[in-house]
Amino acid sequence: MSQSPAFVLNVLETPEDPEGSQEPSPYDESEVHDSFHQLIQEQSRWVAEEGLELQQRQPETGALGASGSDHETMLGPEGAPVYSMATLRILASMPSRTIGRSRGAIISQYYSRTVKLRRRAGRPQLRDMGRSARPSLRLYDLELDSAVLEEEEKRGLLVKELQGLTAAQRDHMLRGMPLSLAEKRGLREESRPPRGKHRAQWHRGLLSCCDQLRDSCVLASHNLGLALLSGLQALMPWHYALKRIGGRFGSSVLSYFLFLKTLLAFNTLLLPPLLAFIVGVQAAFPPAPTGPVPAFTGLELLTGGGYFTHSVMYYGYYSNATLNQPCASPLDGSQCTPEAGSLPYSMPLAYLFTLGAAFFITCITLVYSMSRSFGESYRVGSTSGVHAITVFCSWDYKVTQRWATRLQHDNIRTQLKELLAEWQSRQHRRSACGQLRRVAVLGLVWLLCLGTTLGCTLAVYTFSELMIKSPVSAEREAVLLLLPLVVCLLNLGGPYLFRILAALERHDSPVLEVYVAICRNLILKMVTLGILCYHWLGRRVGTLKDQCWENFVGQELYRLMVMDFIFTLLDTLLGELVWRLFSEKQLKRKGKPEFDIAGNVLELIYGQTLTWLGVLFSPLLPAMQIIKLLLLFYIKKASLMANCQAPRRPWKASHMSTVFISLLCFPSFLGAAVFLCYAVWQVKPSSTCGPFRTLDTMYEAGKVWVRRLEKAGPRVSWLPWIHRYLVEDTFPIYLVSALLLAVIYLNIQVVKGQRKVICLLKEQISNEGEDKIFLINKLQRVYERKERSRSSREAGQSQELSVLTSGANLGPVFSVKCGRGP
Repeated sequence: MSQSPAFVLNVLETPEDPEGSQEPSPYDESEVHDSFHQLIQEQSRWVAEEGLELQQRQPETGALGASGSDHETMLGPEGAPVYSMATLRILASMPSRTIGRSRGAIISQYYSRTVKLRRRAGRPQLRDMGRSARPSLRLYDLELDSAVLEEEEKRGLLVKELQGLTAAQRDHMLRGMPLSLAEKRGLREESRPPRGKHRAQWHRGLLSCCDQLRDSCVLASHNLGLALLSGLQALMPWHYALKRIGGRFGSSVLSYFLFLKTLLAFNTLLLPPLLAFIVGVQAAFPPAPTGPVPAFTGLELLTGGGYFTHSVMYYGYYSNATLNQPCASPLDGSQCTPEAGSLPYSMPLAYLFTLGAAFFITCITLVYSMSRSFGESYRVGSTSGVHAITVFCSWDYKVTQRWATRLQHDNIRTQLKELLAEWQSRQHRRSACGQLRRVAVLGLVWLLCLGTTLGCTLAVYTFSELMIKSPVSAEREAVLLLLPLVVCLLNLGGPYLFRILAALERHDSPVLEVYVAICRNLILKMVTLGILCYHWLGRRVGTLKDQCWENFVGQELYRLMVMDFIFTLLDTLLGELVWRLFSEKQLKRKGKPEFDIAGNVLELIYGQTLTWLGVLFSPLLPAMQIIKLLLLFYIKKASLMANCQAPRRPWKASHMSTVFISLLCFPSFLGAAVFLCYAVWQVKPSSTCGPFRTLDTMYEAGKVWVRRLEKAGPRVSWLPWIHRYLVEDTFPIYLVSALLLAVIYLNIQVVKGQRKVICLLKEQISNEGEDKIFLINKLQRVYERKERSRSSREAGQSQELSVLTSGANLGPVFSVKCGRGP
């Protein structure tokens, strides 16, 4: 009977191996961990040679077959099957049990890596050594604690191989081993050569200066990389503050501050082109003043007029001259005539193209952020065992400081609360009567909310018409604050009314409650902005024919931003601080108010929409928005820590960032883009101010530029061709749109296919697990039958031996008795 040299079972006593068999060396240790399928085949062949047969699996008897109660696997005290030592050894030798899990397998794996490194250095390979010099894994009996002996043998081989490496390679190898720190220190101490040996090698010239210099450079570069990484983490804005907020209040409140950080990045990306190509250039070549400049009084910080009107703050200050030519801006409104064949820096063209390029970059960045957020929130093939992953895989063992461990502890605890609350919300079901009552309440609340929105819209429209009928002089600019004041009051009072009505709905899911509040606030703010856009481009353009209506629109948007910031501060002060003090002192309540995620997020979207609407009429509005966002972060953070508490019903905001980015993209950015496109293509610019004062529309600046390029010479003749066939012609736009839709459709189909493949792979993994259980039970029964056959054979042999022994003892007695006959 032969046995494959790739496996060492030692289950039963077997005859000696053939003469030609060879023992596996530690170098070929990977052969020990062969596939489970090959093990089943060899063991089945071995059992077949002994005359045993595998029993067929019967469906009615489960995984153990129908061979009777004698063949069933024994059960432990907790109902788990108890296998024999042979089956447990086979289980331990399976690849899924040995690779990357046991300590011996880890040492063996890194021993193989050190062999490869040593082989690169030109040292003699272990394969070339004699077999007598290589210890065998089969010299030890598995029944006599062979696992410990094998581990010690592998450890010794690993130490020898580590001694042959350089210090840098040895440290790098030890640092990457998935072992405890104590075991790593032990391996480092054992593999470190003696000092005398180092000195001898140094005096003999084995350790050259080049090697020492190389090791020093590697160590210095490694330390420099670590320092740069720590510096980059320190440069990340609000890194520690965001971790603290997430650990204390959960991902729902953290999503607001992450969204604020995203808006800050968008405005930071939008501002540099405007400063470089519009504001900076005009500041370097200021136009001639058209009249006396008023003195700065301080009221301009609220109204946006006065001194700011004659600065780079607004559209009307920018000239239509060629700024790189020695030509002053004429007072009669005509353009400077450039020299023949030259390409001057045209301010109208720079104004139009810079805004278009900035909006295009913002659009690309916004779409990319939204797609990335969708990929992170709706991850393909996401596992369902999130609770186990959070419990066993969330802790960062590199954390050593006390405040960091406390912060991480709070974060994990909050995550577990959110997961459990989400799981409990899925288990709750309503009856039919409860659902009907809920639908009726929802319909009534939605009617009241839509009625409130309609009333606010009518109030804004009526007040804007009143402002048109009663013009305001320059001395009474403070009256212009009335319309922004009314709009901000309605935007502040409407969400509070919505929150009171939402208390009647009693949503089971806090996520749904936030989504409904966001939808209602969004409808209110977008309808209000729509009325204001009609007021500016539909009514004010006609009434301000002889004035610079672009400056008026820019000032209106400036006043709205300032008043919105002031009302946000008042809401933070009165709605959070004063209410907390009142509830603690007068109402004797210990609980603090919760952070209003929906209202605060809609305030951010509303402010960003104002910025995008006004960037054409006031190029410095993104700078104001950046300052506003920075102040809001620190004010909201301080108020959150002092006046608010964590949500009473924790919930996980896994898709909240995706929803925020989507709302920022479609209602906000898309609406602002439509507003600006209408102003550029349809509305006639003012004839007294701005870079487009002599044109019928702002878009005609591109046509004027094309005509100049045609006269500039043949060197730039390709630019008019691009404008004619790629900009004015609509076919390329339709073609690009069709290609974009096709790519989106293909990506959607690819994602669906990946989801199906992942589901099939999950089913296949489940089936593979069932197959392994079936095969293990088969092996268990095979060994049980072999043990019984061996026991019966030994019992028969013992009986025969006892019979022979008794016969041998009775023979002399019988012969003596026969000899004593008469």
